[in-house]
Amino acid sequence: MAFSSPISPSYSSHLSSKHVKANRTKFSTINNINSFSLIQRSPFLNSQWERGKSSKFSINAAVTSKEYLLDGALENTQLPKGVCWSVHKFGGTCVGTPERIGNVAEIITADQSERKLVVVSAMSKVTDMMYDLIYKAQSRDDSYITALDAVREKHKLAAVDLLDGDDLASFLSKLQDDVNNLKSMLRAIYIAGHATESFSDFVVGHGELWSAHLLSSAVRKNGVECKWMDTREVLVVNPTSSNQVDPDYLMSEERLEKWYSKNPSKTIIATGFIATTPQNIPTTLKRDGSDFSAAIMGALLKAHQVTIWTDVDGVYSADPRKVSEAVILKTLSYQEAWEMSYFGANVLHPRTIVPVMQYDIPIVIKNIFNLSAPGTMICRSSGNEYQDGQKLESLVKGFATIDNVALVNVEGTGMAGVPGTASAIFSAVKDVGANVIMISQASSEHSVCFAVPEKEVKAVADVLESRFGQALSAGRLSQIAVIPNCSILAAVGQRMASTPGVSATLFTALAKANINIRAIAQGCTEYNITVVVKREDCVRALRAVHSKFYLSRTIIAVGIVGPGLIGGTLLDQLKDQTAVLKEKFNIDLRVMGITGTRTMLLSESGIDLSRWRQLLSVKGEMADMNKFVHHVRGNHFIPNTVMVDCTADSDVASHYFGWLHRGIHVVTPNKKANSGPLDQYLKLRALQRQSYTHYFYEATVGAGLPIISTLRGLLETGDKILRIEGIFSGTLSYIFNNFTGSRAFSQVVKEAKEAGYTEPDPRDDLSGTDVARKVIILARESGLELELSDIPVQSLVPEPLRSSASPEEFMQQLPQFDQQLAVQRQEAENTGEVLRYVGVVDVVSGKGTVELQKYSKEHPFAQLSGSDNIIAFTTERYAKQPLIVRGPGAGAEVTAGGVFSDILRLASYLGAPS
Repeated sequence: MAFSSPISPSYSSHLSSKHVKANRTKFSTINNINSFSLIQRSPFLNSQWERGKSSKFSINAAVTSKEYLLDGALENTQLPKGVCWSVHKFGGTCVGTPERIGNVAEIITADQSERKLVVVSAMSKVTDMMYDLIYKAQSRDDSYITALDAVREKHKLAAVDLLDGDDLASFLSKLQDDVNNLKSMLRAIYIAGHATESFSDFVVGHGELWSAHLLSSAVRKNGVECKWMDTREVLVVNPTSSNQVDPDYLMSEERLEKWYSKNPSKTIIATGFIATTPQNIPTTLKRDGSDFSAAIMGALLKAHQVTIWTDVDGVYSADPRKVSEAVILKTLSYQEAWEMSYFGANVLHPRTIVPVMQYDIPIVIKNIFNLSAPGTMICRSSGNEYQDGQKLESLVKGFATIDNVALVNVEGTGMAGVPGTASAIFSAVKDVGANVIMISQASSEHSVCFAVPEKEVKAVADVLESRFGQALSAGRLSQIAVIPNCSILAAVGQRMASTPGVSATLFTALAKANINIRAIAQGCTEYNITVVVKREDCVRALRAVHSKFYLSRTIIAVGIVGPGLIGGTLLDQLKDQTAVLKEKFNIDLRVMGITGTRTMLLSESGIDLSRWRQLLSVKGEMADMNKFVHHVRGNHFIPNTVMVDCTADSDVASHYFGWLHRGIHVVTPNKKANSGPLDQYLKLRALQRQSYTHYFYEATVGAGLPIISTLRGLLETGDKILRIEGIFSGTLSYIFNNFTGSRAFSQVVKEAKEAGYTEPDPRDDLSGTDVARKVIILARESGLELELSDIPVQSLVPEPLRSSASPEEFMQQLPQFDQQLAVQRQEAENTGEVLRYVGVVDVVSGKGTVELQKYSKEHPFAQLSGSDNIIAFTTERYAKQPLIVRGPGAGAEVTAGGVFSDILRLASYLGAPS
């Protein structure tokens, strides 16, 4: 006895009256938009059938909307499309209880999008319960009746908790009608002992109908007008032979527009998972169907975003059950998500990504139980390695594994150069319905190796031995070998394609973990590298490669000297970056000590930077530089040590040579060492060049600006420096940018002091000594052997005020000397020029100067604003138009940022990816 499902618009059986007398039983699914009316002429109680006189009959089934298949005038409401729509999908866990349905309703209500379409799954476990009903009915297990009652009771209790009044009464009435209809259908399945796919899909789809009805009522209870959609009226799909379906976008779009014209709403609650065929037979979207529904709806509406709500914070870099250090990925490209999902990662089914890709609609994975978590965005890769100023994520975005696979190796000298061998192999595999997970073949064509699920390997081996029996007997094939108990490990990342050495890093990590690789596969796109390992080694292999790419491998012990304004700002920046340093730079910076002039704080494992000020105050001990350096350097588990001098102290700078000699790296913004006595500078640089220790001082000249590195880049590439000219003082830049019109010089200085641009004593800035130190550093970097005393400096501090007792006295008397600079300003203005305080390194003449100069208003130096610095490099290559570096050149934040950059550059040299 068999059920079949040819198409019939009335969903009725066409049974000959001479075989049966049909009793009609009405099946209907009820919703508050468009009802499906399923009329079943049932032969099940016919006495002739019961006596076995009719051994064969068929039920012809189709579901027809009572409205959308009828011709008629449509309302004038047009379906708007585009970024005004946001699509949400809530899975079964999200709507698993009445409380959770209420939470979902609140999320929908809080969404500020202009229009919202919400796709909802059945309540948690309900889909399984519905499939179980079918299984029990076709197994002729009477318990299907009580199981159906349990389904009804689950939804009844949810409705009682969520709804009241007419909404509750309406839902319970429709629920009971549906259950009565399902009982009749399950009875039919029980008698027949078989359920067609369309019958099963129709039964199972009720879970989504009920949850959508409940959620829409809960949303309306929150005061938001909404409609709910039975997506079988809209989504049209064509079943394929591979237990999947292909959406018919054109027909679905037409039906969506027609549905909306009758049900206009800014909030729509739609059923997930279920759809219909072009012949209006109910069906489902198969595995991960609700995600697929949301993606299709997003594409039909051309929405600005599809959000998939689940019970995890996002997509992990690896299975967190196997790798406790797995991290949430901020972004994935469509291709990366595709690859990871194929290899078993809990992301999305690959087909879910297809509908949204063509419209570049991002998919966001979010946790309904942790709304503050940003989640993971799946979108098209921009191709730009730096997005929104953020640093790079790991080269390998994620790792996924497939367990319980077996390798099949077909090998023989007769395969080489013989066309069609691979085709014959995989044609045979296809004949037994096996799924080939990966393929690996050497260029010699001596062997073909591929992986299949272990449960399918026997059938594969048998069919290959049968198909190639003659070749085996003749010796053209030497063997068909099966290697069981294997696992597949895949590394996925779009940036792997453009980054040399990723494969080497992966294989090195596996080799160091003593993991033997049985097979390797990699496409030319390099989106994934796939290896096969023993099943028993799989977790160890996963941890090894994840650690190599995501965990810290460059550990540096850090000692901070001078926790003042710059040092304190640096410590705060380190604190803020601790969580991302490992992820983006593969660096573990351990601040083992902080010392000032009076107090120091030491730690054996690393100072908690979130409260370093409190610890330094409470647990600090008397400062001792020798003890401090010994402690920071003395941890034998950390091979690299760096001292970061954030002072302006020449005594601290005098330690650099000894530190470098002991193998301690030095990073500093302190200008005293490089602008001090020439012989000490030359000795320091010679030691640095001879040893493997590093000395970085980018922040000594331009704070966070790349002045030193630009100069070195020019010299190292063979260019010849002719002249370096610049405004090196942020304070003096601000003063002369604002010394315009009739403003007095003393007034502008006062304003700069009050704004915090000057030192506590403005004479430290106006004297020009700081600019002179920067000039001497650049002169020495350019190859000039000059002393600081060789640089003539034009001081802006009037001679009578240089001995003023205090900054306050200086500021009180400064207006008396405004006239001299006012005259110079007027002279410059008369010729269309401006005054600027500059430092100059004239490499050709071997001299340096610091002075007040005039520049035309078209000159780059005249175009500055605020406290920006600007430096112009005139070289043989840049002779006609100098190379200019411009930007903020002063301030604690940018100076500390420059020091931080040097620390990261050091880490790059020590082995961290740069």
